[in-house]
Amino acid sequence: MGGAAVDDGPTGVKAPDGGWSWVVLCGCFVITGFSYAFPKAVSVFFKELIREFGVGYSDTAWISSILLAMLYGTGPLCSVLVNRFGCRPVMMVGGLFASLGMILASFATSIIQIYLTTGVITGLGLALNFQPSLIMLNRYFDQKRPLANGLSAAGSPVFLCCLSPLGQVLQYNFGWRGGFLILGGMLLNCCACGALMRPLEPPKKPVDQEEPSSKVVEKMKPKKKLLDFTVFKDRGFLIYTIAASIMVLGLFVPPVFVVSYAKDLGYQDTKAAFLLSILGFIDIFARPTCGIIAGLKWVRPRCVYLFAFAMVFNGVTDLVGSMSVDYTHLVIFCVFFGISYGMVGALQFEVLMAIVGTEKFPSAIGLVLLMEAMAVLVGPPSAGKILDATHRYMFVFMVAGCEVTLSALVLGFGNFFCIKKKPEEPMKEVAASPAESEQLKKPDEEEKRPESITVDSIEVEQFLKEDTEKNGEVNTNPETCV
Repeated sequence: MGGAAVDDGPTGVKAPDGGWSWVVLCGCFVITGFSYAFPKAVSVFFKELIREFGVGYSDTAWISSILLAMLYGTGPLCSVLVNRFGCRPVMMVGGLFASLGMILASFATSIIQIYLTTGVITGLGLALNFQPSLIMLNRYFDQKRPLANGLSAAGSPVFLCCLSPLGQVLQYNFGWRGGFLILGGMLLNCCACGALMRPLEPPKKPVDQEEPSSKVVEKMKPKKKLLDFTVFKDRGFLIYTIAASIMVLGLFVPPVFVVSYAKDLGYQDTKAAFLLSILGFIDIFARPTCGIIAGLKWVRPRCVYLFAFAMVFNGVTDLVGSMSVDYTHLVIFCVFFGISYGMVGALQFEVLMAIVGTEKFPSAIGLVLLMEAMAVLVGPPSAGKILDATHRYMFVFMVAGCEVTLSALVLGFGNFFCIKKKPEEPMKEVAASPAESEQLKKPDEEEKRPESITVDSIEVEQFLKEDTEKNGEVNTNPETCV
C-alpha cells in the first residue's frame, strides 16, 4: 500500500487566500451544513417511522446515533482514502453514497433496513465529504483561515434552521418515504461541492527546466503514508485529542435535553421547541464573529487559549443553566449557550490545523474524529441514565458543564506547562561534540600554515640574491626568451 495523494498540496504552493478559495469555502459551507444538521433533521420523521414499523422512540433514535458514529468513527478510513486518491474523487463518491442511502431508505420495509441505509450508507457518504472539505479549506486558506473556518462552521446552524422545517413540510405533503426520496436528491449537491475542490498546482515552469526538475523531485520525494501515526509524538496533538474527547462527552448534551427540560417545567411543545431556534439563530452569528476575532494578529498565535476560554464559557453556562426554574431563565441560557457553542464550533478545527500543520492534518483529523466518536456514543446515553436515576435535569446539565470545563483545564494548562518554550542557553555551557572539536582545531592549523609558507619564500629570495649570475644567465638565455 502506498502512493501520494493526487491533490496533495505541493510545498512550493502558497495558499491563495482569495479567488477560487471563496468558491471552495461555499462548498465547505454546504458540506458542513449537511454533515452536522442532517442527523438532527432526520428526527422529524421519527413519529411516522414509529407508526410504520411499530417500534419505540429509542429504536428510532439509533438512526441519528449511527449517523453520528459513522461521521466521526470513519475518520481514519477517510484519511487513508484522501491520502491515496485525493479529496475531489473521495467527496464525489461520498455524495453518491449519501444520496443512495436515503433513496434506498425510501423503499425500506423494516427499521433494520433504515439503520443500514440511512445510518450506515448515508453516514459514510457524509463522512467522506466532511473530512476532505476541512482538508481543502486548510490548503486554500492561510492568513484568512480563522475567518474561513468560522464561515464554514456557520453552515451547521443555517442548515439546521432550514432542514428541520423542510422535513416537516415534506412529511406532511409526501409522507416519510417521499421525504426521504427528496432529501436523497438534495444530497447529490455534495457531488457538485466535491467537484469544486480542484487541487492546487505549482506555477508552470519553462519546458527546458521542467523535465529535469520533475525527474529529481520524483526520485527525492518519498511515498506518502496513508495514515501518519507520527502525530502522536506531538505533545500539542495529544493534549488536544484528550481535551476534545472529554469535551464531546458533555458538549452535545444540552441541545438534546433543553426542549425536554422546558416541557418538564410545564411549557407547551411549540414554546419549548422555540428554544432551539433561539440557540441556532445566535449560533449563526457567533461562529463567523469568533472566526474574525481568532484571525487578529495578537489573538491568532494564542488561538489555543481562546479555544480553552470558549470551552470554559460553555461549561460555566451549563452549570448556571442547570439552576433554571422558568422559561425566561432557559431563554437566557440558550442565548449564552449559542454564543459559547458557536465559539467552540468555529475554533475546534482551526486550533487542530495550527497544531499539526497542513502536511499532517489529513491524518490528524481522522484520528481525532475516531477518538471523539467513542465519546459521542457514550455522552448522551450516560446523560439519559443520570436523568432516569435522578429524574432531575439539573444534574444532567451540571455533569455536562463539569465535563466541558475539565476539558478546558486540560487544554489550557497542558499547553501552558508542557508546550512552553525553553530559553536559549549560552554557548559556553554547551559541551562540544568530537566532530565540533575537530572543526575548532582546524583554524589553529590554518594559522600555522602561513608562517611556514613565508619562511619558504624568504629562503627562495635569499637563494636568488646569492645566485644572481645564474639567474641572469637564465633570463638572457636565447633558448628561454620569447
